[in-house]
Amino acid sequence: MKRKQGLALLLTGLMTVSAFAMTGCSGGSTESADGGASTAAEGEQVIIYSNADDEAIEAMKATLDANGYADQYMFQTFGTSELGGKVLAEGTNIEADLITLSTFYIDSAQEQQNMFQDLNFTYQLLDGSEKTYCAPITSQEGAIIVNTEMLAENNLPMPTCLKDLTDPVYKDMISVTDIQSSSTAWLLIQALVSEYGEDGAKEVLSAIYENAGPHIESSGSAPLKKVRAGEVAVGFGLRQQAVADKAEGLPIDYVDPTEGNFSLTESIAVVDKGNATNPLAQEMAQCIIENGRATLQEYYPNALYEGEVTDSVNASAYPKTFAEPLTVELLEAHQALSESCK
Repeated sequence: MKRKQGLALLLTGLMTVSAFAMTGCSGGSTESADGGASTAAEGEQVIIYSNADDEAIEAMKATLDANGYADQYMFQTFGTSELGGKVLAEGTNIEADLITLSTFYIDSAQEQQNMFQDLNFTYQLLDGSEKTYCAPITSQEGAIIVNTEMLAENNLPMPTCLKDLTDPVYKDMISVTDIQSSSTAWLLIQALVSEYGEDGAKEVLSAIYENAGPHIESSGSAPLKKVRAGEVAVGFGLRQQAVADKAEGLPIDYVDPTEGNFSLTESIAVVDKGNATNPLAQEMAQCIIENGRATLQEYYPNALYEGEVTDSVNASAYPKTFAEPLTVELLEAHQALSESCK
């Protein structure tokens, strides 16, 4: 009996040590000899969790490497919903030292968990929406994307608005993203709710889903890929990707829907792990914002910071902001709306 108790105590002790070790790659919250919390060990890599696209990841890596941080960090990438849920569930126990994620998730996590440090640098945004605990890295707008060759071959009209996509002439020729798996779809739903109200949005979205048929995608980039490949004639996706494809000579064009070009930002934030916070995390956040925006803007051209400009090709015709603050709760409400339309 005592032997079993001893084994149980040993296992409990090992599990406790493991729990502390898993609190974060930057050291977690372990006890030092004098009973105080230990600080992050010298030379530990900064773990960066990100939902960013490949282009943004490569831009951030290039910035860090060029400024002396090569081999001092490691990126792990996730889908937006996956990482957002992970951040909200784990709080400061998350392994990551730095997070880049859709700003509405960061805002909600800070409100619920108070899990991010104040940044130790200041910045100025064009719209004056600065926050102490995060800074935006990119802004992405939605637009209708078309394959001009497919439109011509199938004698389809060029759409001018999202409501046009309800026309049965587009049956099985439209690709959109499911908001359950990608925030890109939220740009479409924000535009519909803003223009037509919830009841009107349901009517329009139901008809769009009917026309999309098997082309309701789980990936935000899937509609563009299907439009590129000629599997469908029309999609809804990120505006800057369609602009880039058109500039490269592909048979791709884009339409700013009259309901509005809504946008989402992604931001960077430092996880607050007390004395165990890796000090390089703050340095890398500052480096990405102060030295990386020029490269990031090559792929995500919307101007965000004082001194930046959006060139005329990348300036959307109908930029709009949703009337309510973007929160996880609002996202969930719009996810429920979307499900009711399928």
